[in-house]
Amino acid sequence: MSDTPKTEIAILGGGCFWCIDAALREVQGVTEVVSGYAGGHVANPTYEQVCGKGTGHAEVVRVAFDPSVLSYADLLRMFFTLHDPTTPDRQGADVGPQYRSIIQFTSEAQAETARGVMREIEKAGIWPGTLVTQLEPAGTFWPAEPEHQDYFNRNPWAGYCRVVVAPKVGKFRKSFAARLKPQAA
Repeated sequence: MSDTPKTEIAILGGGCFWCIDAALREVQGVTEVVSGYAGGHVANPTYEQVCGKGTGHAEVVRVAFDPSVLSYADLLRMFFTLHDPTTPDRQGADVGPQYRSIIQFTSEAQAETARGVMREIEKAGIWPGTLVTQLEPAGTFWPAEPEHQDYFNRNPWAGYCRVVVAPKVGKFRKSFAARLKPQAA
């Protein structure tokens, strides 16, 4: 019998991938976060192409996690606090299809869990509108360029990080302090 922990993959998009990446990499049970692109029709897109709004891709993160430490449902609950899932193709001042709310599931079990969590979020009235989060099977995930990986931790003084990412991460840390890795808490 192997002592290797089981790993599951989640693919999530909710606005700029820098925000989602920065918060989720601090969560206990998360073993890897990779920023990238999914849901489009162009092979190996670049950041500039995706920002040009013609590739169909969303900015997403691919999250590897240990489901014995962090359930997929809890990961999704965290995800839904990191962005406004009621605004189509927009997060704050970031506008375009690349900023849409999207969950790409890797199994039918993930799809069922996502549907359940989405019903739970709507029923709780956490957000004032109806969820517009797209739920679709995982397709090809394209990793973003190296400069986009772990962007917030490498560029904490960049304007966007100070004005947009840092407040989201700060709020996330307060909300989920008990679920963070010791060095992040």
